[in-house]
Amino acid sequence: MSTTRRAAVVAIVVCALAFTVAVPLRTYLSQRSEVREQEAQRAQLQQEVAQLRDRKNQLSDPAQIEAEARRRLRYVKPGEAPYMVQLPEDKPGAAAAQPGPQEVPQGSWYDNLWAQVSGG
Repeated sequence: MSTTRRAAVVAIVVCALAFTVAVPLRTYLSQRSEVREQEAQRAQLQQEVAQLRDRKNQLSDPAQIEAEARRRLRYVKPGEAPYMVQLPEDKPGAAAAQPGPQEVPQGSWYDNLWAQVSGG
């Protein structure tokens, strides 16, 4: 066999091996990245579960439930006087939320509509 034929056969064998190895290698690398993503998500979910368990343990205490009800639902015990403090910076938002008196159009609705459409 001549050297050219040997080189061609070697090149074909090398290309065949490269194609044989390329697909599984690509699959392996993509699965490795997916595994890393899933492990990161798993770690995040485990952290969230731990936080929720801590919260569950906190809420198993009747004093904590009472404090939550007082804070979030504004519950008071019988005989207590509830007070609502309105801070000065709360007033401008409340005043801005209430629009001033608006002009009430006179006449029928279709006359008002026609006047708005015609510009008159």
